[in-house]
Amino acid sequence: MAKSNYLTGAALCCALAALAHLGCIVFGADWYRFFGAGEQMALMAEQGDWHPTIVTTILVLILMLWALYALSGAGIIRRLPLLRTALCVISAIFLLRGLTFVAIMPLFPENSVLFWLVSSTICLFIGALFALGTVKAWHYLSITSDKF
Repeated sequence: MAKSNYLTGAALCCALAALAHLGCIVFGADWYRFFGAGEQMALMAEQGDWHPTIVTTILVLILMLWALYALSGAGIIRRLPLLRTALCVISAIFLLRGLTFVAIMPLFPENSVLFWLVSSTICLFIGALFALGTVKAWHYLSITSDKF
């Protein structure tokens, strides 16, 4: 199978996003503020509350799992279970998050418009990488052989 540059790029983006989120856990409130998590999350982090750490850890784990699926779809690592389905779902989640930010904004009133524009653009970009890579590799993704 030819390597998919789109899925490799998607994996890199997910890994970088996971590292940025991990940085929030390690470096605390200033990082939560910088990345637009909202003042409430930053204050909870300052106070030693576990909520920001738990939420952010879950996001880190999800992003790393998605990076692994992108690497699997690119043929760089061993084929993971439900690969085509997972890549389609991941693509849809990123694209929907990027496109529906106006509907989501009221749920997080602390976040600035700049946060929503930047994060939504990033989500659209990563979603496009996943979607284009999945479409490009669709035929190969249907192969169930261990040689994949």
